[in-house]
Amino acid sequence: MAEAEGAEDRKPRSDEARSAFTAPEGVESAPVPEDEQPTSEFTVPDGLETLAAEPEGSAFAPPRTYSAQQSPPAYTGGQDFPLARMTESPWQDRMRTMLRMPVGDRPVTEPAQRHGEAGPAVPRVLDLALRIGELMLAGGEGAEDVEAAMFAVARSYGLDRCEPTVTFTMLSITHQPSLVDDPVSANRTVRRRGTDYTRLAAVFRLVHDISTPEIDVSLEEAYRRLAEIRRNRHPYSGWVLTAAAGLLAGAASTLVGGGVLVFFAAALGAVLGDRLAWVCAGRGLPEFYQFVVAAMPPAAIGVAISLLEWDVKASAVITGGLFALLPGRALVAAVQDGLTGYYITASARLLEVMYLFIGIIIGVLVVLYLGLQLHTSPNPEEVLRITERPPVQIAASMVLVFTFAILLQQPWSTVWVVTLNGGVAWVTFGALHYAGGIPPVPSTAVAAGLVGLFGQLFSRYRHATALPYVTAAIGPLLPGSATYYGLLSIAEGRLDKGFASLTNAAALALAIAIGVNLGSEVSRLFLRLPGRASAEKRQSAKRTRGF
Repeated sequence: MAEAEGAEDRKPRSDEARSAFTAPEGVESAPVPEDEQPTSEFTVPDGLETLAAEPEGSAFAPPRTYSAQQSPPAYTGGQDFPLARMTESPWQDRMRTMLRMPVGDRPVTEPAQRHGEAGPAVPRVLDLALRIGELMLAGGEGAEDVEAAMFAVARSYGLDRCEPTVTFTMLSITHQPSLVDDPVSANRTVRRRGTDYTRLAAVFRLVHDISTPEIDVSLEEAYRRLAEIRRNRHPYSGWVLTAAAGLLAGAASTLVGGGVLVFFAAALGAVLGDRLAWVCAGRGLPEFYQFVVAAMPPAAIGVAISLLEWDVKASAVITGGLFALLPGRALVAAVQDGLTGYYITASARLLEVMYLFIGIIIGVLVVLYLGLQLHTSPNPEEVLRITERPPVQIAASMVLVFTFAILLQQPWSTVWVVTLNGGVAWVTFGALHYAGGIPPVPSTAVAAGLVGLFGQLFSRYRHATALPYVTAAIGPLLPGSATYYGLLSIAEGRLDKGFASLTNAAALALAIAIGVNLGSEVSRLFLRLPGRASAEKRQSAKRTRGF
């Protein structure tokens, strides 16, 4: 009897050992007819007396040295797949790698935060993960990075078998304690979006601290820090943002060939448009109408200069105003989600970009049509004639990136770095397009690729999110001239040239987004990732070949 009890104690005890089809204790099972009894491949065939009578190599007998304490780990690497500690790489790489693995191949949870044997309450951990994901998604992070952050928080507090899901406005996370227990699910809706990279950087640091074993962050401490992040005011006031929008438009007009008068005219138009957009936002109007109203003052000033027949480049005024409105940040996030396999979120983001772009088109077209009724004589060809002034254009591009970073509410420590990154991007574009004669689309893609590459490396060096080092740097590459030329051609009735120019603008925008994403992926090829001996064998999405 003692031996039988000892053998019973040596059996592995786990949730998988219980079956959902086993009758509870005290309930007798109904007899099953012999002809309906199922057979099992693990059933001992008739004629075998006991498992102990089988030799050690038999398929029906366990090894003599087997015990629950000496059982193999749940995750082992195969040939040419050496194991690495999951704490050797940044948390976003570790979580992204595990998210791309099948659920059965993921490593066993190694909680970074240990607070007692019972651990924190599951609903509170899931709620914390959702709140962190909400701030990141509202701040412009890609869907894969948001899922990685939610996954990192859950695993850091010891919750295994967690599956986060992110769409454009909905976040959900599911935790299944075991194969036979009921799952616990929670979700949250993102209703308001706001660009504040200072807040986003603080959330990123919080996730980093939670997923680092050397830093003790209790659940209460994490909630306290998250509440402080929510309460913190934006680093720059509204009038500072308005002044930054004016300087951005003035720098953009200089970039496309404008002079001193054009600089101040474009800056004035952008300031008026920004103030009108603030008024509309205070009245509760949707963002679409805010873009319509913001696009009108720069176009109106450009038309007024044409009516006065001043010897200045009036088209540069309107083009500079468009640079401050083009939704480059949303476009990059949309293409990034599409390239990483989040097609629903990517489609929603692209639809948002399309609506905002249509709002800009309507605002400019209304003013241009009124100007044509007043017998203005715009010269569409001057839009495409950009005077090459390398020193002035490099300085203008860096001012544009600097002011763009202010509009994105970036931390002051990242503004100078992204300004340098944007200057490098414009120098690369100018060397390829103006000096090398390469078409604008591939030149833009290469310059944007360098932006993504350097931005990713800067973010890894400072253990921060890559958006503050990337988004503002693409400002000089935005297709403002092609957009204005297309709108002016449509207003004059030349639909073929107008739609061709708008198509070219869309191609340039996609080249920017794809180049940024490709540069980020190339940078990861040279970084050490968990579970791989070299970057050549880095795990990625599986090919579907279209089916």
